[in-house]
Amino acid sequence: MAHLVTLIAGDGIGPEVALAAERVIAATGVQIEWERVELSGDRIRATGESLPADVVASIEKTKVGLKGPVTTPVGGGFQSVNVALRKKLDLYANVRPVKSLPGLHTRFDDVALDMVIFRENTEDLYSGLEHEVVPDVITSIKVITRTASTRIARAAFRFGSRHLRKRVTAIHKANIMKLADGLFLRCCREIAADYPHLIYNELIVDNASMQLVTRPEQFDILLMPNLYGDILSDLAAGLVGGLGVAAGANLGDHHAVFESVHGSAPDIAGQGKANPTALLRSSVMMLEHLKEMEAAKRLQQAIEYVYREGDSLTPDVGGTATTDQFTAALVRFLKS
Repeated sequence: MAHLVTLIAGDGIGPEVALAAERVIAATGVQIEWERVELSGDRIRATGESLPADVVASIEKTKVGLKGPVTTPVGGGFQSVNVALRKKLDLYANVRPVKSLPGLHTRFDDVALDMVIFRENTEDLYSGLEHEVVPDVITSIKVITRTASTRIARAAFRFGSRHLRKRVTAIHKANIMKLADGLFLRCCREIAADYPHLIYNELIVDNASMQLVTRPEQFDILLMPNLYGDILSDLAAGLVGGLGVAAGANLGDHHAVFESVHGSAPDIAGQGKANPTALLRSSVMMLEHLKEMEAAKRLQQAIEYVYREGDSLTPDVGGTATTDQFTAALVRFLKS
C-alpha cells in the first residue's frame, strides 16, 4: 500500500534536493504517492499569500509533508513560510537530531555526537506581536503558555523514554525572565516527575551555548522555548558539519512536516552542486513516522556508507561529486 505524502520542493536548490530524495526513497522499496504542491518565493510574491490554501489543504489531507527550502526575505517582505505553516497546522514540536556522520571531518572528529533538540514551535517571540509605541520605539512580545510548554516537554520526555535516552536538559533564561521562562521551567519539572528514569537538569541559555562548543558530548536531549531552540539548533548543526547535513521535523498531534533546515542557496541552484543530505536525513525521520522502520534504517546506513567511503560527496563537504553522482551512489547501495 502506498503512502500519500505532500511534496513541497521549494525554490533555489529545493527542486534538485527534492528530486534526489524521491529517487533515493524509491530505491528503499517504500511506495510513496507524492502530491506535489508549489511553494516558492516567486509564487508568494505573485499571489501575496505566504501560505497558499492548496498547500495547507494538501497537508491536511495527507497528514505528512516533505519540504525543501523556501526563500524568506530578511527585514521585510512576506512572513516566513515555516512560521506560517507551523502555526496553521499547530506543528508545535520542532525536532532536530544532531548526529555525527562518519567520514565528515569537523572540529569534533574525536567525539561521536548524538543529541536531539526539542524546540517549542508556535509561540515565544515568534508570536509576531510587535508594536511601534512611538516612532523608533518597538515592543516585541514574548508569549509563553502552560499549554505549549507542557506539550513540548511531554514530547521530549516521551521521546527520551521510547528511545532509551538518559538525560533531558531544559534551556532557559529564568534568572532574567522570571515569569515567562519561569513558567516554562515549572512545566518541564512537572513533566519530568512523570519520568523518574530520565535524568533532568536545567541550564541557562548562555551557559548552554558555551558548553555546546566546549563539551557537546555531555548532551542527550535538549528542551527549550522557540527562540533559544532556533539559535542553538543551528549552533549544534555546526558541530556535525553544518545545516547542509542537518535533519528537521515539525510535528503536531495530527500532521507532520519533515524539512531541510538550510536555505535555498540560489547562488548554486541548477549547477549540480546541491547536497541533498539534509532532506535525506529528514526523509529517514519521515519513514520512521510512516512506520517504515526497515527502510529508514537502510537509508540511514546508505548515507553513512557514502560518507564513510568519501568518493561521492558534494563540494560543500569536501568532495567533487555532483548532486546526481551523490544520489546515484546512495541508490546503488540501497539496490545492492
